[in-house]
Amino acid sequence: MAAPVTASAVTAEVARTCNTAVAKAFPPKQVGNPAAGSAKGSAKEQRDYFNKCVANDGKVDDAPADAPKDSKAKN
Repeated sequence: MAAPVTASAVTAEVARTCNTAVAKAFPPKQVGNPAAGSAKGSAKEQRDYFNKCVANDGKVDDAPADAPKDSKAKN
């Protein structure tokens, strides 16, 4: 008898949220409209972004890498 696998499955809600986040971060190109979408991000980068989103339960940090983590203004 095989032992059951205890890997957690991605919920449909988290997958939808992450698909939306990927579409915002890597907008798809539209045929016939050169102003729509962007060419940034390879398929691997998009997969990594999606996997990071899923690992964080649908939350992604879109702050630039060089931005400070503390968002409070220093006076």
